[in-house]
Amino acid sequence: MQKNVISMLAVMAVAGTAISAGTAVSAETLRWSSSGDALTFDPHSEVDASTRAINGIMYERLITRDPSLNLVPGLATSWEPIEGENAWLLKLRKGVTFHEGQDFNAQDVVFSITRTQAPTSAYIKLMSSIASVEVINDYEVKLITTDPNPILPAQLTSIMIMDSDWAEENGVVEPQNFTTKEETYAVRHANGTGPFKLVSRAPDEQTIMARNEDWWGWSDHSGNIDTIEFRPIANAATRVASLLSGELDFVLDPPLQDIQRIKGAEGLKIETVPEVRTIFFGMKQSAEPLKSSNITDVNPFADVRVRLAVNHALDLAAIQRVVMDGNSFPTGMLTSPSVFGSTPELDAPYGYDPEKSKALMAEAGYADGFSVQLDCPNDRYLNDEKICQAAVAMLARIGINVTLEATPKNIHFTKVNDKDTDFFLIGWGVPTLDSQYPMEYLLEAGGRANAAEYDNSQVNDLIGEIRKEMNPETRLDLIHQAWQIARDEAPYAPVHHQVISWAMVSDLDLPISADNTPRFEFAVKNAN
Repeated sequence: MQKNVISMLAVMAVAGTAISAGTAVSAETLRWSSSGDALTFDPHSEVDASTRAINGIMYERLITRDPSLNLVPGLATSWEPIEGENAWLLKLRKGVTFHEGQDFNAQDVVFSITRTQAPTSAYIKLMSSIASVEVINDYEVKLITTDPNPILPAQLTSIMIMDSDWAEENGVVEPQNFTTKEETYAVRHANGTGPFKLVSRAPDEQTIMARNEDWWGWSDHSGNIDTIEFRPIANAATRVASLLSGELDFVLDPPLQDIQRIKGAEGLKIETVPEVRTIFFGMKQSAEPLKSSNITDVNPFADVRVRLAVNHALDLAAIQRVVMDGNSFPTGMLTSPSVFGSTPELDAPYGYDPEKSKALMAEAGYADGFSVQLDCPNDRYLNDEKICQAAVAMLARIGINVTLEATPKNIHFTKVNDKDTDFFLIGWGVPTLDSQYPMEYLLEAGGRANAAEYDNSQVNDLIGEIRKEMNPETRLDLIHQAWQIARDEAPYAPVHHQVISWAMVSDLDLPISADNTPRFEFAVKNAN
Protein backbone atom coordinates (compact mmCIF):
# COMPACT_ATOMS: atom_id res chain seq x y z
CA MET A 1 0.00 0.00 0.00
CA GLN A 2 1.70 3.16 -1.20
CA LYS A 3 1.30 6.25 0.95
CA ASN A 4 1.06 9.67 -0.62
CA VAL A 5 2.65 12.84 0.68
CA ILE A 6 0.21 15.72 0.45
CA SER A 7 1.15 18.76 -1.53
CA MET A 8 2.20 22.08 -0.05
CA LEU A 9 -1.00 23.69 -1.35
CA ALA A 10 -3.06 21.09 0.49
CA VAL A 11 -1.08 21.67 3.68
CA MET A 12 -1.80 25.39 3.46
CA ALA A 13 -5.48 24.83 2.82
CA VAL A 14 -5.90 22.46 5.77
CA ALA A 15 -3.87 24.76 8.00
CA GLY A 16 -6.11 27.67 7.14
CA THR A 17 -9.17 25.67 8.10
CA ALA A 18 -7.59 24.61 11.39
CA ILE A 19 -6.71 28.17 12.29
CA SER A 20 -10.24 29.40 11.82
CA ALA A 21 -11.69 26.44 13.75
CA GLY A 22 -9.23 26.17 16.58
CA THR A 23 -8.11 29.67 17.57
CA ALA A 24 -11.22 31.35 18.87
CA VAL A 25 -9.02 33.11 21.43
CA SER A 26 -5.57 34.58 20.96
CA ALA A 27 -2.63 32.22 20.73
CA GLU A 28 -0.20 32.13 23.66
CA THR A 29 3.17 30.69 24.71
CA LEU A 30 3.12 28.29 27.65
CA ARG A 31 6.37 27.85 29.58
CA TRP A 32 6.48 24.87 31.89
CA SER A 33 8.83 22.65 33.86
CA SER A 34 9.18 19.46 35.83
CA SER A 35 12.05 17.79 37.63
CA GLY A 36 13.07 15.51 34.77
CA ASP A 37 13.06 15.36 31.00
CA ALA A 38 11.69 12.69 28.68
CA LEU A 39 14.19 9.85 28.56
CA THR A 40 13.73 9.50 24.78
CA PHE A 41 11.46 10.67 21.99
CA ASP A 42 11.15 7.15 20.61
CA PRO A 43 7.53 6.44 21.62
CA HIS A 44 7.99 2.68 21.99
CA SER A 45 11.31 2.27 23.79
CA GLU A 46 10.53 3.34 27.37
CA VAL A 47 7.42 3.32 29.62
CA ASP A 48 8.53 6.04 32.06
CA ALA A 49 5.52 8.27 32.74
CA SER A 50 7.34 11.54 32.04
CA THR A 51 8.49 10.15 28.71
CA ARG A 52 4.96 9.06 27.83
CA ALA A 53 3.50 12.41 28.84
CA ILE A 54 5.91 14.51 26.77
CA ASN A 55 5.79 12.21 23.75
CA GLY A 56 2.01 12.26 24.01
CA ILE A 57 2.00 15.97 23.20
CA MET A 58 3.30 15.14 19.71
CA TYR A 59 2.21 11.54 19.10
CA GLU A 60 -1.33 10.18 19.30
CA ARG A 61 -2.97 6.89 20.18
CA LEU A 62 -5.78 5.04 18.45
CA ILE A 63 -7.84 5.34 21.61
CA THR A 64 -7.14 7.95 24.23
CA ARG A 65 -8.50 9.36 27.49
CA ASP A 66 -10.05 12.69 28.33
CA PRO A 67 -9.03 14.64 31.47
CA SER A 68 -11.49 12.53 33.50
CA LEU A 69 -9.76 9.38 32.12
CA ASN A 70 -12.76 8.21 30.12
CA LEU A 71 -11.96 6.30 26.92
CA VAL A 72 -12.49 8.56 23.89
CA PRO A 73 -11.70 8.30 20.17
CA GLY A 74 -8.22 9.23 19.00
CA LEU A 75 -6.91 8.10 15.65
CA ALA A 76 -9.62 5.43 15.78
CA THR A 77 -13.18 6.71 15.66
CA SER A 78 -14.74 3.44 16.86
CA TRP A 79 -13.78 0.01 18.19
CA GLU A 80 -15.79 -3.12 18.88
CA PRO A 81 -15.17 -6.83 19.44
CA ILE A 82 -16.06 -9.08 16.53
CA GLU A 83 -18.60 -11.66 17.60
CA GLY A 84 -17.36 -15.24 17.34
CA GLU A 85 -13.74 -14.20 16.80
CA ASN A 86 -10.78 -13.29 18.96
CA ALA A 87 -10.61 -9.92 17.27
CA TRP A 88 -11.51 -6.24 17.47
CA LEU A 89 -12.55 -4.03 14.55
CA LEU A 90 -11.22 -0.47 14.55
CA LYS A 91 -12.37 2.26 12.18
CA LEU A 92 -9.73 4.91 11.61
CA ARG A 93 -9.99 8.66 11.35
CA LYS A 94 -9.77 10.01 7.82
CA GLY A 95 -7.99 13.16 6.71
CA VAL A 96 -5.22 13.01 9.34
CA THR A 97 -1.66 13.94 8.44
CA PHE A 98 1.64 13.56 10.28
CA HIS A 99 3.63 16.66 11.13
CA GLU A 100 5.86 16.24 8.09
CA GLY A 101 2.87 15.89 5.76
CA GLN A 102 2.43 12.12 5.32
CA ASP A 103 -1.10 10.70 5.30
CA PHE A 104 -2.19 8.54 8.23
CA ASN A 105 -3.79 5.22 7.32
CA ALA A 106 -4.01 1.55 8.23
CA GLN A 107 -0.41 0.89 7.21
CA ASP A 108 0.77 3.04 10.10
CA VAL A 109 -1.35 1.08 12.55
CA VAL A 110 0.11 -2.21 11.34
CA PHE A 111 3.62 -0.79 11.53
CA SER A 112 3.26 0.79 14.97
CA ILE A 113 1.71 -2.24 16.65
CA THR A 114 4.29 -4.53 15.04
CA ARG A 115 7.01 -2.17 16.25
CA THR A 116 5.77 -2.42 19.84
CA GLN A 117 6.25 -6.19 19.63
CA ALA A 118 9.97 -5.91 18.78
CA PRO A 119 12.48 -7.16 21.39
CA THR A 120 13.64 -3.60 22.19
CA SER A 121 10.10 -2.31 22.79
CA ALA A 122 8.98 -1.40 26.29
CA TYR A 123 5.44 -2.35 25.29
CA ILE A 124 6.09 -5.89 24.08
CA LYS A 125 4.28 -7.40 27.06
CA LEU A 126 1.34 -5.03 26.74
CA MET A 127 0.83 -5.95 23.09
CA SER A 128 1.64 -9.66 23.44
CA SER A 129 -1.98 -10.72 22.91
CA ILE A 130 -2.10 -9.34 19.36
CA ALA A 131 -1.31 -12.13 16.90
CA SER A 132 -1.70 -10.00 13.79
CA VAL A 133 -3.19 -6.82 12.37
CA GLU A 134 -5.32 -7.32 9.27
CA VAL A 135 -5.89 -4.39 6.92
CA ILE A 136 -9.47 -4.32 5.66
CA ASN A 137 -8.98 -1.05 3.82
CA ASP A 138 -7.07 2.20 4.33
CA TYR A 139 -9.29 3.15 7.27
CA GLU A 140 -10.32 -0.14 8.85
CA VAL A 141 -8.17 -2.69 10.67
CA LYS A 142 -8.86 -5.93 12.47
CA LEU A 143 -6.73 -6.66 15.52
CA ILE A 144 -6.59 -10.44 15.86
CA THR A 145 -5.65 -11.73 19.31
CA THR A 146 -4.33 -15.11 20.37
CA ASP A 147 -7.12 -15.38 22.96
CA PRO A 148 -10.06 -13.21 23.93
CA ASN A 149 -8.73 -9.87 25.23
CA PRO A 150 -11.24 -7.95 27.36
CA ILE A 151 -9.09 -4.85 27.85
CA LEU A 152 -7.48 -4.30 24.46
CA PRO A 153 -9.04 -0.82 24.04
CA ALA A 154 -7.55 0.25 27.39
CA GLN A 155 -4.17 -1.21 26.41
CA LEU A 156 -4.21 0.74 23.16
CA THR A 157 -4.29 4.01 25.12
CA SER A 158 -0.57 3.46 25.73
CA ILE A 159 0.44 2.86 22.12
CA MET A 160 1.48 5.89 20.06
CA ILE A 161 1.27 5.76 16.28
CA MET A 162 4.29 6.46 14.07
CA ASP A 163 4.48 7.01 10.33
CA SER A 164 5.85 3.86 8.71
CA ASP A 165 7.56 5.64 5.80
CA TRP A 166 9.26 8.16 8.10
CA ALA A 167 10.54 5.36 10.32
CA GLU A 168 11.93 3.43 7.36
CA GLU A 169 13.54 6.51 5.80
CA ASN A 170 15.28 7.37 9.07
CA GLY A 171 16.36 3.87 10.04
CA VAL A 172 14.11 3.52 13.07
CA VAL A 173 11.91 0.59 12.10
CA GLU A 174 12.96 -1.05 15.38
CA PRO A 175 12.55 0.80 18.69
CA GLN A 176 15.62 2.27 20.35
CA ASN A 177 17.35 -0.10 22.77
CA PHE A 178 17.05 2.18 25.78
CA THR A 179 18.94 -0.07 28.16
CA THR A 180 22.11 0.19 26.06
CA LYS A 181 21.59 3.94 25.48
CA GLU A 182 21.39 3.35 21.74
CA GLU A 183 21.32 6.61 19.79
CA THR A 184 18.85 6.67 16.88
CA TYR A 185 17.09 9.33 14.85
CA ALA A 186 13.87 8.79 16.80
CA VAL A 187 15.55 9.58 20.12
CA ARG A 188 15.77 13.31 19.31
CA HIS A 189 13.21 13.74 16.51
CA ALA A 190 9.45 13.25 16.36
CA ASN A 191 6.85 13.02 13.61
CA GLY A 192 3.45 12.43 15.11
CA THR A 193 -0.10 13.52 14.36
CA GLY A 194 -0.70 15.29 17.68
CA PRO A 195 -1.75 18.84 18.55
CA PHE A 196 1.85 20.08 18.84
CA LYS A 197 4.91 19.39 16.74
CA LEU A 198 8.58 19.47 17.60
CA VAL A 199 10.54 22.64 16.83
CA SER A 200 13.79 22.06 18.71
CA ARG A 201 15.23 19.60 21.18
CA ALA A 202 18.11 19.99 23.64
CA PRO A 203 17.89 17.04 26.07
CA ASP A 204 17.81 18.06 29.74
CA GLU A 205 17.82 21.72 28.69
CA GLN A 206 14.84 22.79 26.59
CA THR A 207 12.29 21.42 24.17
CA ILE A 208 10.11 23.71 22.07
CA MET A 209 6.91 22.62 20.35
CA ALA A 210 4.58 24.59 18.09
CA ARG A 211 0.86 24.32 17.57
CA ASN A 212 -0.02 21.88 14.79
CA GLU A 213 -2.65 23.87 12.93
CA ASP A 214 -3.45 20.77 10.85
CA TRP A 215 -4.54 18.79 13.91
CA TRP A 216 -7.94 17.19 13.39
CA GLY A 217 -9.09 17.89 16.95
CA TRP A 218 -8.93 21.66 17.30
CA SER A 219 -12.60 22.14 16.48
CA ASP A 220 -13.46 20.08 19.59
CA HIS A 221 -10.82 21.49 21.94
CA SER A 222 -10.67 24.94 23.46
CA GLY A 223 -6.91 25.33 23.78
CA ASN A 224 -5.23 28.53 22.65
CA ILE A 225 -1.57 27.62 23.19
CA ASP A 226 0.59 28.45 20.19
CA THR A 227 4.03 27.50 21.54
CA ILE A 228 5.10 25.16 24.34
CA GLU A 229 8.50 25.72 25.93
CA PHE A 230 9.50 22.89 28.25
CA ARG A 231 12.52 23.31 30.51
CA PRO A 232 13.35 20.50 32.95
CA ILE A 233 14.70 21.85 36.24
CA ALA A 234 16.02 19.21 38.62
CA ASN A 235 16.42 21.55 41.59
CA ALA A 236 13.06 21.99 43.33
CA ALA A 237 13.87 25.41 44.77
CA THR A 238 14.87 26.69 41.33
CA ARG A 239 11.61 25.42 39.81
CA VAL A 240 9.58 27.27 42.41
CA ALA A 241 11.70 30.42 42.12
CA SER A 242 11.18 30.40 38.35
CA LEU A 243 7.42 30.15 38.83
CA LEU A 244 7.33 32.88 41.46
CA SER A 245 9.44 35.20 39.31
CA GLY A 246 7.19 34.79 36.28
CA GLU A 247 9.67 32.79 34.18
CA LEU A 248 7.28 29.81 34.14
CA ASP A 249 3.54 29.44 33.72
CA PHE A 250 3.20 25.88 34.97
CA VAL A 251 5.14 23.47 37.20
CA LEU A 252 4.03 19.86 37.03
CA ASP A 253 5.66 18.78 40.28
CA PRO A 254 5.98 21.59 42.83
CA PRO A 255 7.72 20.42 46.03
CA LEU A 256 5.25 19.66 48.81
CA GLN A 257 6.95 22.04 51.23
CA ASP A 258 6.23 24.96 48.90
CA ILE A 259 2.55 24.30 48.20
CA GLN A 260 1.24 26.77 50.79
CA ARG A 261 3.75 29.40 49.71
CA ILE A 262 2.60 29.11 46.11
CA LYS A 263 -1.05 29.21 47.15
CA GLY A 264 -0.39 32.49 48.95
CA ALA A 265 1.48 34.12 46.08
CA GLU A 266 -0.37 36.67 43.99
CA GLY A 267 -1.20 35.46 40.51
CA LEU A 268 -0.57 31.76 41.23
CA LYS A 269 -2.76 28.77 42.11
CA ILE A 270 -2.53 25.08 43.01
CA GLU A 271 -4.67 22.31 41.53
CA THR A 272 -4.75 18.94 43.35
CA VAL A 273 -6.07 15.43 42.63
CA PRO A 274 -5.29 11.87 43.85
CA GLU A 275 -2.96 10.25 41.33
CA VAL A 276 -3.22 6.82 39.74
CA ARG A 277 0.30 6.03 40.92
CA THR A 278 1.68 3.95 43.77
CA ILE A 279 5.14 4.20 45.32
CA PHE A 280 6.83 1.08 46.70
CA PHE A 281 10.11 -0.68 47.42
CA GLY A 282 11.18 -3.78 45.53
CA MET A 283 13.36 -6.55 46.97
CA LYS A 284 15.30 -8.93 44.73
CA GLN A 285 14.28 -12.53 45.43
CA SER A 286 16.52 -14.53 43.12
CA ALA A 287 18.44 -17.49 44.49
CA GLU A 288 21.82 -15.78 44.02
CA PRO A 289 23.27 -13.78 46.92
CA LEU A 290 22.73 -10.03 46.81
CA LYS A 291 25.60 -8.06 45.26
CA SER A 292 25.52 -5.33 47.89
CA SER A 293 25.04 -7.38 51.07
CA ASN A 294 27.45 -8.62 53.70
CA ILE A 295 25.56 -11.94 53.56
CA THR A 296 27.43 -13.68 50.76
CA ASP A 297 26.06 -17.22 50.77
CA VAL A 298 22.29 -16.66 50.56
CA ASN A 299 19.83 -13.92 49.66
CA PRO A 300 17.97 -12.64 52.75
CA PHE A 301 15.16 -11.22 50.58
CA ALA A 302 14.45 -14.71 49.23
CA ASP A 303 12.86 -15.43 52.64
CA VAL A 304 9.28 -14.17 52.88
CA ARG A 305 9.77 -13.51 56.60
CA VAL A 306 12.44 -10.91 55.80
CA ARG A 307 10.20 -9.27 53.22
CA LEU A 308 7.33 -9.11 55.70
CA ALA A 309 9.75 -7.70 58.27
CA VAL A 310 10.60 -4.88 55.87
CA ASN A 311 6.90 -4.12 55.40
CA HIS A 312 6.17 -4.04 59.11
CA ALA A 313 9.26 -1.88 59.78
CA LEU A 314 8.05 0.98 57.59
CA ASP A 315 6.07 3.61 59.49
CA LEU A 316 3.87 4.70 56.60
CA ALA A 317 1.88 7.12 58.75
CA ALA A 318 5.09 8.93 59.67
CA ILE A 319 6.14 9.09 56.01
CA GLN A 320 2.71 10.49 55.15
CA ARG A 321 2.86 13.07 57.94
CA VAL A 322 6.49 14.16 57.91
CA VAL A 323 7.84 13.44 54.43
CA MET A 324 4.69 13.99 52.36
CA ASP A 325 3.08 16.70 54.51
CA GLY A 326 -0.15 14.70 54.45
CA ASN A 327 -0.25 14.48 50.65
CA SER A 328 -0.38 10.69 50.27
CA PHE A 329 -2.49 7.65 51.10
CA PRO A 330 -0.58 4.78 52.80
CA THR A 331 -1.26 1.41 51.17
CA GLY A 332 -0.57 -2.29 51.20
CA MET A 333 -0.83 -2.96 47.46
CA LEU A 334 0.80 -1.89 44.22
CA THR A 335 -2.07 -0.05 42.58
CA SER A 336 -4.53 2.67 43.47
CA PRO A 337 -8.22 2.34 44.48
CA SER A 338 -9.35 3.66 41.08
CA VAL A 339 -7.85 0.65 39.29
CA PHE A 340 -10.07 -2.35 38.50
CA GLY A 341 -9.23 -5.10 41.00
CA SER A 342 -8.33 -2.98 44.01
CA THR A 343 -10.25 -3.55 47.24
CA PRO A 344 -10.13 -1.82 50.65
CA GLU A 345 -8.88 -5.05 52.22
CA LEU A 346 -5.95 -5.37 49.82
CA ASP A 347 -5.26 -1.63 50.01
CA ALA A 348 -4.84 -1.67 53.80
CA PRO A 349 -1.19 -1.22 54.91
CA TYR A 350 0.60 -4.18 56.46
CA GLY A 351 0.83 -2.23 59.71
CA TYR A 352 3.79 -0.65 61.50
CA ASP A 353 5.11 -3.15 64.05
CA PRO A 354 8.90 -3.05 64.57
CA GLU A 355 8.76 -5.71 67.28
CA LYS A 356 7.05 -8.09 64.89
CA SER A 357 9.71 -7.20 62.31
CA LYS A 358 12.51 -8.08 64.73
CA ALA A 359 10.84 -11.39 65.57
CA LEU A 360 10.47 -12.23 61.86
CA MET A 361 14.12 -11.33 61.24
CA ALA A 362 15.25 -13.59 64.11
CA GLU A 363 13.00 -16.42 62.93
CA ALA A 364 14.55 -16.15 59.46
CA GLY A 365 18.05 -16.36 60.94
CA TYR A 366 18.95 -12.66 60.72
CA ALA A 367 18.71 -11.55 64.33
CA ASP A 368 21.93 -9.59 63.78
CA GLY A 369 20.57 -8.07 60.58
CA PHE A 370 22.40 -7.59 57.30
CA SER A 371 23.52 -4.82 54.97
CA VAL A 372 22.17 -3.89 51.54
CA GLN A 373 22.20 -0.99 49.09
CA LEU A 374 18.97 0.85 48.31
CA ASP A 375 18.74 2.37 44.82
CA CYS A 376 16.53 5.41 44.68
CA PRO A 377 15.70 8.08 42.09
CA ASN A 378 16.14 11.67 43.21
CA ASP A 379 14.21 13.46 40.46
CA ARG A 380 11.21 11.32 39.55
CA TYR A 381 8.58 11.04 42.31
CA LEU A 382 7.39 13.46 44.96
CA ASN A 383 10.09 13.56 47.65
CA ASP A 384 11.51 10.28 46.37
CA GLU A 385 14.93 10.65 47.99
CA LYS A 386 13.37 11.77 51.28
CA ILE A 387 11.13 8.69 51.29
CA CYS A 388 14.24 6.55 50.88
CA GLN A 389 16.07 8.42 53.64
CA ALA A 390 13.16 7.81 56.01
CA ALA A 391 13.11 4.10 55.11
CA VAL A 392 16.85 3.81 55.77
CA ALA A 393 16.35 5.07 59.34
CA MET A 394 13.33 2.82 59.94
CA LEU A 395 15.04 -0.33 58.64
CA ALA A 396 18.09 0.38 60.80
CA ARG A 397 15.88 -0.14 63.85
CA ILE A 398 15.36 -3.80 62.90
CA GLY A 399 18.99 -4.43 62.02
CA ILE A 400 18.97 -3.85 58.25
CA ASN A 401 21.88 -1.54 57.54
CA VAL A 402 20.97 0.27 54.31
CA THR A 403 23.36 2.28 52.15
CA LEU A 404 21.40 4.77 50.07
CA GLU A 405 22.37 5.33 46.43
CA ALA A 406 20.22 8.18 45.07
CA THR A 407 20.68 8.98 41.37
CA PRO A 408 18.84 10.78 38.53
CA LYS A 409 16.03 8.77 37.00
CA ASN A 410 17.84 7.95 33.76
CA ILE A 411 20.51 6.11 35.76
CA HIS A 412 18.05 4.61 38.22
CA PHE A 413 15.67 3.17 35.63
CA THR A 414 18.53 1.70 33.65
CA LYS A 415 19.36 -0.34 36.76
CA VAL A 416 15.73 -1.37 37.20
CA ASN A 417 15.30 -2.30 33.54
CA ASP A 418 18.55 -4.29 33.64
CA LYS A 419 17.42 -5.87 36.93
CA ASP A 420 20.78 -4.76 38.29
CA THR A 421 19.58 -3.78 41.75
CA ASP A 422 19.08 -5.56 45.08
CA PHE A 423 16.67 -3.12 46.69
CA PHE A 424 14.96 -0.22 44.94
CA LEU A 425 12.25 2.41 45.03
CA ILE A 426 9.86 2.63 42.11
CA GLY A 427 6.47 4.14 41.35
CA TRP A 428 3.89 2.66 39.01
CA GLY A 429 1.00 4.28 37.22
CA VAL A 430 -1.71 2.32 35.45
CA PRO A 431 -2.79 3.85 32.13
CA THR A 432 -5.19 0.97 31.47
CA LEU A 433 -6.88 1.47 34.90
CA ASP A 434 -6.84 -2.33 35.15
CA SER A 435 -4.82 -4.61 37.48
CA GLN A 436 -3.53 -6.70 34.59
CA TYR A 437 -1.09 -3.91 33.65
CA PRO A 438 0.91 -3.77 36.92
CA MET A 439 0.70 -7.54 37.30
CA GLU A 440 2.29 -8.15 33.89
CA TYR A 441 5.10 -5.69 34.55
CA LEU A 442 5.73 -6.27 38.27
CA LEU A 443 4.51 -9.74 39.27
CA GLU A 444 4.73 -11.98 36.22
CA ALA A 445 7.99 -13.86 35.75
CA GLY A 446 10.12 -11.96 33.25
CA GLY A 447 8.05 -8.76 33.50
CA ARG A 448 9.97 -5.74 32.21
CA ALA A 449 9.89 -3.91 35.56
CA ASN A 450 10.07 -7.08 37.69
CA ALA A 451 13.52 -6.23 39.02
CA ALA A 452 12.43 -8.02 42.19
CA GLU A 453 12.57 -11.20 40.07
CA TYR A 454 9.41 -12.43 41.74
CA ASP A 455 8.30 -15.75 40.25
CA ASN A 456 5.25 -17.60 41.54
CA SER A 457 3.80 -20.25 39.24
CA GLN A 458 0.29 -19.82 40.61
CA VAL A 459 0.41 -16.05 40.05
CA ASN A 460 1.83 -16.58 36.56
CA ASP A 461 -1.04 -18.92 35.72
CA LEU A 462 -3.62 -16.53 37.14
CA ILE A 463 -2.26 -13.65 35.07
CA GLY A 464 -2.50 -15.87 32.00
CA GLU A 465 -6.18 -16.50 32.77
CA ILE A 466 -6.84 -12.83 33.55
CA ARG A 467 -5.60 -11.86 30.08
CA LYS A 468 -8.27 -13.84 28.25
CA GLU A 469 -11.26 -13.97 30.61
CA MET A 470 -14.12 -11.96 29.12
CA ASN A 471 -16.59 -12.37 32.01
CA PRO A 472 -16.00 -9.35 34.29
CA GLU A 473 -17.02 -11.11 37.52
CA THR A 474 -14.90 -14.19 36.87
CA ARG A 475 -12.00 -12.00 35.83
CA LEU A 476 -12.29 -9.87 38.96
CA ASP A 477 -12.14 -13.00 41.13
CA LEU A 478 -8.96 -14.12 39.35
CA ILE A 479 -7.42 -10.68 39.91
CA HIS A 480 -8.25 -10.78 43.62
CA GLN A 481 -6.66 -14.22 43.94
CA ALA A 482 -3.43 -13.00 42.34
CA TRP A 483 -3.27 -9.85 44.47
CA GLN A 484 -3.89 -11.85 47.65
CA ILE A 485 -1.01 -14.22 46.91
CA ALA A 486 1.23 -11.26 46.20
CA ARG A 487 0.21 -9.61 49.45
CA ASP A 488 0.94 -12.80 51.41
CA GLU A 489 4.34 -13.25 49.76
CA ALA A 490 5.25 -9.55 49.95
CA PRO A 491 7.66 -9.28 47.01
CA TYR A 492 7.33 -5.50 47.38
CA ALA A 493 6.91 -3.07 50.26
CA PRO A 494 4.13 -0.63 49.30
CA VAL A 495 4.43 2.90 50.67
CA HIS A 496 1.59 5.09 49.39
CA HIS A 497 -0.56 6.36 46.58
CA GLN A 498 0.62 9.78 45.47
CA VAL A 499 -1.44 12.93 45.59
CA ILE A 500 -0.45 15.27 42.80
CA SER A 501 -0.45 19.04 42.83
CA TRP A 502 0.06 21.27 39.81
CA ALA A 503 1.23 24.85 40.26
CA MET A 504 0.35 27.43 37.64
CA VAL A 505 -0.43 31.04 36.97
CA SER A 506 -3.96 32.02 37.89
CA ASP A 507 -4.96 32.89 34.33
CA LEU A 508 -4.08 29.43 33.00
CA ASP A 509 -6.95 26.99 32.63
CA LEU A 510 -5.41 23.49 32.41
CA PRO A 511 -7.53 20.56 33.63
CA ILE A 512 -5.60 18.39 36.08
CA SER A 513 -5.77 14.64 35.49
CA ALA A 514 -5.23 11.74 37.87
CA ASP A 515 -2.68 10.22 35.49
CA ASN A 516 -0.48 13.31 35.98
CA THR A 517 -0.51 13.99 32.25
CA PRO A 518 -1.00 17.57 31.07
CA ARG A 519 -3.30 17.73 28.05
CA PHE A 520 -2.22 21.01 26.52
CA GLU A 521 -4.84 20.84 23.77
CA PHE A 522 -7.28 21.88 26.51
CA ALA A 523 -5.04 24.63 27.94
CA VAL A 524 -6.28 28.21 27.77
CA LYS A 525 -3.91 30.98 28.85
CA ASN A 526 -5.25 34.39 29.90
CA ALA A 527 -8.46 32.59 30.77
CA ASN A 528 -9.55 35.15 33.38
